[in-house]
Amino acid sequence: MLTRIKTFVECRYFQSAVLLVIVFNAVLFGLQTSSAIVAQCGTWLSRLDGFCLVVFTCELILKIIVYNRRFCRDPWNVFDFVIVAVSFVPDMGMFSSVRLFRVLRVFKLISGVRSMRVILSAIIKSLPGVGWASFLLGLVYYVYGILATNIFGSRFPDWFGSLGKSVYSLFQIMTLESWSMGIARPVIAEFPYAWVFFISYILISSFIVMNVVVGIVLTSIGDSCKNDDGSVKNPDSELKKFDLKLEFEKLRMQMSVIEAALEVEDKKWKLSDK
Repeated sequence: MLTRIKTFVECRYFQSAVLLVIVFNAVLFGLQTSSAIVAQCGTWLSRLDGFCLVVFTCELILKIIVYNRRFCRDPWNVFDFVIVAVSFVPDMGMFSSVRLFRVLRVFKLISGVRSMRVILSAIIKSLPGVGWASFLLGLVYYVYGILATNIFGSRFPDWFGSLGKSVYSLFQIMTLESWSMGIARPVIAEFPYAWVFFISYILISSFIVMNVVVGIVLTSIGDSCKNDDGSVKNPDSELKKFDLKLEFEKLRMQMSVIEAALEVEDKKWKLSDK
């Protein structure tokens, strides 16, 4: 019985059905943000949401039965359990909005789609490199923030009156959002050589450091798509190898049957000769 349940839970069709329910539940949460739709179909939305909750609960119960203590070894199982458990929190007072965190189950799509798993794995692997790049960017912020405060702070206190205001203004400039007409040109009108400050800052922060971060992530994605020997992973080739192994096992079993049959026939001939 337990084997059948495990086969059912690990079945590709069952997992695909659960993923569809997750997406459907996320769509329901989006519909519930519209007051007009809630006024017309609020009852049906609540019933469908309850149906999704029943599906999620049954999935967890089946997994707990199948995996027992191993259930908690998978972080995604723990994540699902917490989200579903939050769904049963009473809808009152300070807990009224907690149940909405069930929409986070849509992130379970990551575990069901290989390409998304590769990207997530690459992002996790790139965190150390991105951390050092962020530290470098922080140093750039700090140095240019001090320079901007000392040079432009007296004339433009709203933008560069303190280190905090300077860093915030520099962040706006790095995003290239209204930096030219909004900040740079008024400052250049008062300080003619300020263009050197802004151009050097943009080149270092936006085009060098940020490209380094993108390069680190892309390198991690490339490494995640490679095998230990440096070759690119190909799921189809792995399936072909698995199929070849199965065919080889079948052929070996057939040879064993033929050898056994030949031995039986050989014994019969020997007995008949006697």
